Amino acid sequence: MIQVAQILFILSVLVILHEFGHYITAKMFKVRVEKFYLFMDAGFSLFKKKIGETEWGIGWLPLGGYVKLSGMIDESLDAEQMNGEPQPWEFRSKPAWQRLIIMLGGIIVNIILAWFIFTILFATVGQKYIATDKIQANGLAFGEVGQKAGFRNGDKILSVDGKYQPSYNRITLDVLLGNKVEVERNGAKVDVILSDEMKGEIISKEGKEFAGPRFSNTVVDSVVPKSAANIAGLQKGDKIKALNGAAFTFYDEFKDSISKHKNDSISLTVLRGTQIVELKAKVDQEGKLGFFNKPLDKLDYEVTNHLTFAQAIPAAVKESWSLLVYNVKQFKLILRPKTEAYKHVQSPIGIARRLPNTWDWEFIWNFTALFSIGLAFMNLLPIPGLDGGHALFTIAEMITGRKLSDKAMGYVQTGGMIILLSLMALTFGKDIYQLIMDKLL
Repeated sequence: MIQVAQILFILSVLVILHEFGHYITAKMFKVRVEKFYLFMDAGFSLFKKKIGETEWGIGWLPLGGYVKLSGMIDESLDAEQMNGEPQPWEFRSKPAWQRLIIMLGGIIVNIILAWFIFTILFATVGQKYIATDKIQANGLAFGEVGQKAGFRNGDKILSVDGKYQPSYNRITLDVLLGNKVEVERNGAKVDVILSDEMKGEIISKEGKEFAGPRFSNTVVDSVVPKSAANIAGLQKGDKIKALNGAAFTFYDEFKDSISKHKNDSISLTVLRGTQIVELKAKVDQEGKLGFFNKPLDKLDYEVTNHLTFAQAIPAAVKESWSLLVYNVKQFKLILRPKTEAYKHVQSPIGIARRLPNTWDWEFIWNFTALFSIGLAFMNLLPIPGLDGGHALFTIAEMITGRKLSDKAMGYVQTGGMIILLSLMALTFGKDIYQLIMDKLL
C-alpha cells in the first residue's frame, strides 16, 4: 500500500502542476478554462466544484489529468463547440504564438519543477551519487550475459563513447545507450562493442545487475530454506574462504567455481567468528548453493557534494538537462527493434512496484523530479493528443500561414488518442499480467 500511496502522490503532484502550466498560460491570454481535472473523469468524477467559469474536479481513473479550454479540440474530442463563430475568449481565436505558449505551458512547468526540486535537495541534503572510482576499485563483476557481451570480471569501465561517468548510478544506462565501451583490463585498455541484440539480452535477462562491485569477501547474508547451503549448515555471517581447498579472493571467483560443480559434492572452508569450520555441500543442477552474499552498503561508495544555494542552482539545471538527454537516448533505444527495449516500457503499475516499501521523502522528491523530466519529454513527442502534437501543428501554421481545418484536426486528434490509448492498454496489461503471475508463482 505504501508503494501505491507513493505513486499516487507523485502522479498527483506532477499532473496538477503540469495542468496548472496550461491553466496559468491560458488565463494570461484570457482563454476560458472550462474544466481542470486531476485524473480522468470518464463517466463520472469523485469530486467536482464549479468556481467562477471553471469546474474543478478529481476523476476516478488515475491516468493523468486535463484542462478543457474553450474553442479547442482536445482529449475530450468535443467538436460541437467548434460549430459556432469564434469567440474572443476561445483558444482558437488567439494568435498562433499565444496558442503555442499555452500548449507548452505544462512542459515548461515540469522542467521548472525538476529544476526547483533538485535545487532544494542539493542545497539541503547535498548532491548524492555512487562514485564510479570507488565502486570499481577492485574492478567490476559481470553476470553471464555481460561476460558473453565481451566484459570480464575485474574490468574497470573507463569511458562510454569517450566520456567518463563519475556517477556509477548511470553506468549501466550509459553502456546500453552508447556504442563503444573502453575498459581497463589487466593494465591494458580494451574496447567492447555491444550489438543491439546483445543490448537486448542484457535488458531482458540482467538489466542493471549485468555489472556490479567486485566483492573482496564472500560473506553469507541469508540462506535459502531447504537449500544446499541450508542443509550443509551455512549460517548468516559465515565467511567462505576456500572451495575444495582452493582459496579465492573475490566473490565472483567463488561463483564461477561453484558453477563448474553442478550436481557435485564440494567442501567449503568457512570462517565462523574466529574459528575455521569445514562443511560438505551438494551443488544444485543450476550451479548454486542457495545463499545470498552480503549486499552492497551504498554508504561505503556514496559521495555527497555539499552545495550552497548559489551552487545548487546551476547544478540543478545541469542535472535536469542531463535527464532530458537520457530520455531522448532511451527513446531512440526503444525505437530500435533488435534491442527489444520496447517490451520493458512500464506503466505506473510497473513503476510503483519498483518503489521502496518505506516512505522516504528524499527518495520521493528525487523520483518526482526525475519523473517530471520524463513527463516533459513524453509530452514533447509530436503525437496528436499530446502537447507536442498540438505544438507541431501550431508551429507548422506559423511557418506556412495555413491552419488545419477543425474537421481535419478532429480526425487527427481521434487518431492520436487511439494510438495513445492502445499503447496505454498494452503497457498496463503487461504490468497487470506480470503482477498476477508474480503473485501466483
